[in-house]
Amino acid sequence: MRWSWRIGSLAGIELRIHATFLLLLAWVGAAHWASGRSLEAVLEGVLFILALFACVVLHELGHAMAARQFGIPTRDITLLPIGGVARLERMPEKPEQELWVAVAGPLVNVAIAAGLFVWLTVSHAWAPLGQLHVASGPLLARLMVANVTLVVFNLIPAFPMDGGRVLRALLAKRLDYVRATQVAAGIGQGVAFGFGLLGLFFNPLLMFIALFVWIGASQEASATQMKAALAGTPVQTAMMTDFQQLSPGDTLVDAARMVLQGSQQDFPVVEQGEVVGILTRADLLLALAEQGNKYPVSAVMRRDFFAAEDTEMLETAIQRLQECKCHTMPVLHQGRIAGLLTMDNLGEYLLIQAAMKNGGWTKRTAARRRPGMAAPVPTDAALKH
Repeated sequence: MRWSWRIGSLAGIELRIHATFLLLLAWVGAAHWASGRSLEAVLEGVLFILALFACVVLHELGHAMAARQFGIPTRDITLLPIGGVARLERMPEKPEQELWVAVAGPLVNVAIAAGLFVWLTVSHAWAPLGQLHVASGPLLARLMVANVTLVVFNLIPAFPMDGGRVLRALLAKRLDYVRATQVAAGIGQGVAFGFGLLGLFFNPLLMFIALFVWIGASQEASATQMKAALAGTPVQTAMMTDFQQLSPGDTLVDAARMVLQGSQQDFPVVEQGEVVGILTRADLLLALAEQGNKYPVSAVMRRDFFAAEDTEMLETAIQRLQECKCHTMPVLHQGRIAGLLTMDNLGEYLLIQAAMKNGGWTKRTAARRRPGMAAPVPTDAALKH
């Protein structure tokens, strides 16, 4: 995820923190300063947030451990101001599996809240609920209430929260997966609309949550539709076979000439039939400005790129393409380049396939698109939890 940094690992899963999380720490610190007017109050507030997000990490780890039981690894866990995101390599294939993965996180919070309840009862450290606030009250009591709140919040039936996935899993037992996702996403957007209205009159934070839920529901529906459209389709069906390539000894002026002669943006760099790098349009322009047009392609090309086999299924290749900073993936046949897979070309393929099925949305979309405009391709939201 962009604007995130690695802070460690847990159970073999990379932990990351998003830049916007720092805004939350700043807001909590300011709230405690306004309440207590002391550095001690600020430190107490920050400590509470760190403890709360330790619970969030355990929540996401619950998802990851449940997914691991079904043979699904987790790429990383990222902390955001409104919670955490565990990125799974793929979504569970069966509704029962998705149901277990979805409820595993809230069950962790239930266990934490129950443990804190027992401790507070045994130690007689209870405080009246009316005295508990985001900036005041005993730490453990606030933490228990926060975990209960996390359970309730996450089980709201709206993507990308756990409740939305529970709802889809239940619907998928009676409907096909795409239809179940559409229904769950529609309900999620309805919930987001309600959050937005409440945010206008009561709490602006609800508007931010509403935007997050609305976008998440939309991306989940789009990604599921795309996955269904690509299921069982080999890469060679959608790859671009009419393309230009460079050699490591070519200069930047050679690459610039190719850009001007056609619509291709990124170029595979091939040496003795083997792809050794990718030269992107962005890297080319930057190098032209800094190094001059006689600079060799080999000094600018990206050597960390992904490749796909022509017989590989599109639904797996697209996951790597979305991770690649090049936005272009060479397609190989017996070790030699046979074509290119790009986001633009994939979008055109999906558009054509939908048009061949007489999809009404395709006619409307095609009418709105200007000539040369690439079809939109959903993000990897289907992998996010």
